[in-house]
Amino acid sequence: MKHKLVLPLLLTCTLVLGGCGNNNSQGENSNNENDSNSLAGTAVEVDFSQTDEDMFTNRDLSTEYKYNPVSIQLNGSSASCDSDTDSVKIEGSTITISDEGTYIFSGSLDNGMIIVNTEDTDKPQLVFDGITITSASSAPLYILEADKVFVTLTEGSTNTLSNGGAFTAIDENNIDGAIYSKQDLTFNGNGSLSIESPAGHGIVAKDDLVFTSGTYTITSSAHGIDANDSLRVKDASLTIAAGKDGAHVENTDDAEKGFIYISSGTFDIDAEGDGLSAGAYVQIEGGTFDILAGGGYENGTKSSSDNWGNFGGGMGMPGGGMGGPGGGRRGGVSSDSTSTGTSGVSNSMDSTTSSDESTSMKGIKAANSMLINAGTFTIDSADDSLHSNISVYINGGTYTIASGDDGIHGEEELVITNGTIEITNSYEGLEALDITFAGGSISIQSTDDGINAAGGTDASGTEGGRDAMFGGGMGGMGGGMSANSDGSITITGGNIFMYAQGDGLDANGYIEITGGKTIVTGPTQGDTAILDYDTTATIDGGTFIGVGSTMMAQIFSDGTQGTMAVQASANGGTQIRITDTAGNEVVSYTPETAFQCVIISTPEIVKGDSYTIYVGSQSGTFESQ
Repeated sequence: MKHKLVLPLLLTCTLVLGGCGNNNSQGENSNNENDSNSLAGTAVEVDFSQTDEDMFTNRDLSTEYKYNPVSIQLNGSSASCDSDTDSVKIEGSTITISDEGTYIFSGSLDNGMIIVNTEDTDKPQLVFDGITITSASSAPLYILEADKVFVTLTEGSTNTLSNGGAFTAIDENNIDGAIYSKQDLTFNGNGSLSIESPAGHGIVAKDDLVFTSGTYTITSSAHGIDANDSLRVKDASLTIAAGKDGAHVENTDDAEKGFIYISSGTFDIDAEGDGLSAGAYVQIEGGTFDILAGGGYENGTKSSSDNWGNFGGGMGMPGGGMGGPGGGRRGGVSSDSTSTGTSGVSNSMDSTTSSDESTSMKGIKAANSMLINAGTFTIDSADDSLHSNISVYINGGTYTIASGDDGIHGEEELVITNGTIEITNSYEGLEALDITFAGGSISIQSTDDGINAAGGTDASGTEGGRDAMFGGGMGGMGGGMSANSDGSITITGGNIFMYAQGDGLDANGYIEITGGKTIVTGPTQGDTAILDYDTTATIDGGTFIGVGSTMMAQIFSDGTQGTMAVQASANGGTQIRITDTAGNEVVSYTPETAFQCVIISTPEIVKGDSYTIYVGSQSGTFESQ
């Protein structure tokens, strides 16, 4: 790729107007995460064509009472049944259901249990019509054997199941939730259910767990929901306060299981760990999500380059960076640009499980891939807000994200085709090996890179990255290509705005822009750049406006449309304008932050033509590249 020479200084300007360099700096090592579940990140093909018809049966959706219901009255320390049936056994405050049928419960038990132990082909229905059950040392609802159990909440009823603060074994099973089910379990109805578990999980489901209607409040010291095979939700409302994950779904024996499918519903989750965590994949078709994970972004800790100000002068200036006498690319100062993950736990190897004491605190996490087609998301997380160990696909939805680490992270691929995304706080806004932005709108605030296409995983990306480059640009003393340059950023449409304190677009590989509108604003000092790439950066469509630092500046290596790149220091609020030879305005932009370098490319700028660029009251005429 060719190097762009420094353009002549304008003698009439009090500002320095010159060319931004085309130095091929290496992207810094990124901080991807590799959560260490037993099957985490296993590349199993995901069928994202699944629909509600595949996920929910007609009976899951029905709140009708089938068969001839049996009424069971709870009376404090005892219970009574209105039918003389062998399917209901009452021993003190323990009720055991042993046959398929419909059972309506009402009243309260001070220290009791409902146990379901039927044939493995039975599908009993439990109807809760205003019940309160406390079990001092076990699960108020224990489903031992059945094919599938349906729990239906009657219209307008208020129901409560709570554990008293301890779990004592009653058989060979490790009962550790206020609701403990070894079989498929479905909740529906038009009432409410509160689940309280001060000593364990809220709901434990060893098979599939389904919610199709109703309002649920879960308070637990461990996971709010702990499921093995799947969590499936449609039209239900869940409020969860959990000492660990809000919902944790994982099957350590089968990588195709352990998934989350959400069709619709309302989710209000406050979790010390992850908000929603799947050992397999996550598929979300809609819903409203308010997730606080790990106390929020303020609990995430990370570090960046702390040596700003120890570099020399600007481009072409004495004592300075590239092109200045005595100046290397970095002025001989190295930096530490690695993240330390969350809650003070180093993520040099793994931000989630770098030590036995570490806790994953992500908003929504999938060990396999994640697909979101719609929904409204408000996520405040100490770690990544959306995270997949493989790929993330976003086709719509509205997102307000605050993250102590990455706003959206995919280990392999991140594809955004639509949606409105506002990342108000992040270490890096978007991170994946390959990133494609094809539509929608995104706003990013980041303390490091805005968009980072990182080759490799934590602590394994490039050999030394920018921190190892003293002396020259690509091919110069100390320069050269990254050993791992296979990342990519592709922008084909949509609108991107970012304020990045690190690099704007950073690819350990290549950048390709063919459409959309991309605006990058960044800091005016340090080892940062508007564009930072290892191999090529091309623009063949769309509008790109970038303002930021000159120290590590690169411009596009090629493209069918022209680019204007000048060195121009100005304060925030200074208008930038470009006009053609006839005086027609081609583009204008007023950054809110100070800047030293301007890079602009639009389809209206023709390669080789002359244009006048105005930075406040100063101006100069240059040939586009």
